Amino acid sequence: ANAEEIKRVLSNLYQGLSGEEQAVISQLEEMAVSLNSVRKFHPALESLHQRLQGAIYELQDMAEEFERIGESTEYDGERIVEVQQRLDVLYRLQNKHQVSSIGELLEIQQRLEGQLQTYGDRSDEIDAIQARLDVLEKSLQERAAGLSERRREVVPGFQKNVLSLLEQLSMEHAQLQIQVRPTRTLTSTGTDEVEFLFAANKGGRLLPMKDVASGGELSRLTLVTKSLVASAIPLPTLIFDEIDTGISGDVALKMGNIMRGLSDQHQVVSITHSPQVASKANTHYFVFKQIKDERTVTRVRSLSQEERIRAIATMLSQNPPSDSAIENAKELLGVA
Repeated sequence: ANAEEIKRVLSNLYQGLSGEEQAVISQLEEMAVSLNSVRKFHPALESLHQRLQGAIYELQDMAEEFERIGESTEYDGERIVEVQQRLDVLYRLQNKHQVSSIGELLEIQQRLEGQLQTYGDRSDEIDAIQARLDVLEKSLQERAAGLSERRREVVPGFQKNVLSLLEQLSMEHAQLQIQVRPTRTLTSTGTDEVEFLFAANKGGRLLPMKDVASGGELSRLTLVTKSLVASAIPLPTLIFDEIDTGISGDVALKMGNIMRGLSDQHQVVSITHSPQVASKANTHYFVFKQIKDERTVTRVRSLSQEERIRAIATMLSQNPPSDSAIENAKELLGVA
């Protein structure tokens, strides 16, 4: 950038002194000719003419020097652009790392190069980790393949058992089809996509369970599925949270019987509003809210036999329960 400016200024000076049009030296030479024609008429003019002629010689020498320096000054436009780009990079790096000098940038470069060398020294460790990952991935793929094979083996029997239990819960015309499709990716559940297709009525179209099953149907399907899973793997505790939603009457009683059967092998906890389900429990806890110190707190209390009769009777009718509701509660509990 400085070379370009030098050449521009020197060129302007040279043209101003010795150029073809209105150059300073040309004008001074004309003045010298005019002065020469009258110098003999006054003694002081001779000295002035000599001084003017000396100034012309000096300016001619300066013009030649300007031209020589300008021609010898090198200017490479591409190099200037390259240098400017390099400076821009350095300024951006200074701003990025919040430093004010090239020396500080060089210190950062040395530190980063040292860190990179440290990482390079760990290439063997990285290779070992990658090899271990390859082994684990192969093992996962093998296990996923085994899981897929096992799924396909048990699907027919599982479908049959689900339909059998649904029949006990007054869904004798239900249809169920479990589809196991391979996927390209390995997930926490393997390399399969499992979908349950369901129809509650005979001749109904099989569609994804989540799209067609009603609340009561989902309740029964959930209970049946959990009970079958519990029979296949060790589950010390089963928790059913309002699984009887949408269920009442005889179907609710049958659900209670299934849960009672599960309790022979598992601890079963059921949160319910169904008197039929509640009547099948060995122990009945009552959950209620209470105001204490201007705050609402939740309490849980184990019910005695009499309290249990009253609680189930209330679930059957209203609070306070009617005499007939109390008799129905006793009948459900099998007490006189």
